[in-house]
Amino acid sequence: MTTASPVPEGVDLAVLTAFMDANGLGAGPLENLTVLTGGTQNILLRFTRSGRAFVLRRPPPKLRANSNETMRREARVLAALAGSDVPHPGLIAACPEETMDGAAFYLMEPIDGFNPTVGLPALHAGDPAVRRRMGFALVDGIVALSRIDIAAVGLETLGKTEGWLERQAPRWKAQFDSYAAFPGWTNEIPGVDAVGAWLDAHRPHSFRPGLIHGDYHLANVMYRHDSGELAAIVDWELASLGDPLLDLGWLMAMWPDPGAETTPVTPWAGFPTIEEVIARYGERSGRDLSHLTWYGVLACYKLGIILEGSHARAGAGLAPRAIGDRLHASTLHLFQRALRWIA
Repeated sequence: MTTASPVPEGVDLAVLTAFMDANGLGAGPLENLTVLTGGTQNILLRFTRSGRAFVLRRPPPKLRANSNETMRREARVLAALAGSDVPHPGLIAACPEETMDGAAFYLMEPIDGFNPTVGLPALHAGDPAVRRRMGFALVDGIVALSRIDIAAVGLETLGKTEGWLERQAPRWKAQFDSYAAFPGWTNEIPGVDAVGAWLDAHRPHSFRPGLIHGDYHLANVMYRHDSGELAAIVDWELASLGDPLLDLGWLMAMWPDPGAETTPVTPWAGFPTIEEVIARYGERSGRDLSHLTWYGVLACYKLGIILEGSHARAGAGLAPRAIGDRLHASTLHLFQRALRWIA
């Protein structure tokens, strides 16, 4: 989606122009400024200069503790993906220094595509076969990501892989426990302790490290207008090193149940079943799926705890109550799904 608007808070056009001048990125004024909106809290501003289109990405005006490190991490990952078969926004240039109102930022190529959770074009809405291809293309995106040689692209220091399996459940339980600091929040999520204990008891003994997107689902991809193929995977702020099977587990956690009243895309008919999604990943990736339930449960656990943070902040008056209640309901659903899987 696009919204024609004044320059958003936190964007300093003088700083941006000076950075582009220093990097030989066109000349003259910045024109056709358009704010891109979506599911992200980060600022996305599309504009043109010297006839070329750019998209600026920077953190929100009210910086969080890790906002700038996240920007630098995103830019590093996009630079590493250049030339790969992973669909991604092309990085143009990054400013790791915190020069824009205290923030780091980067410039990327615009994506010619659409997000399916916002709405489908006529081609995709009218043909179940195209929607089926959309589902398989989604799988193919993380298969390609799982094949990235992290050492060859310079990402071996992006994160710590030693002890990654052992850290998962305790790390997210600690985050969940931290919500007790918010006034009025109480643990109203059945299964938190049971799921955490199951994850510790059934943890795989080893894994093959790789690059993880970290928040992989239909809201974080864009599709081509002329087919069911991916145009780009977007929102790389949670990218890290670990077991790429967690991205597949994320799809499992987010995939609608058969006959669900609400689906992430409308119409849904034609999309493959989650069993077909899993089978395609196994065929294309060559990875061992014998512990896949563990990754699906971990995804429910991690995502549910992340979403519950907004509920806790809403109860303390730090986030809109309606959003907090909606995300709390999603957390309950995720833990119900996890409990079914471990039963």
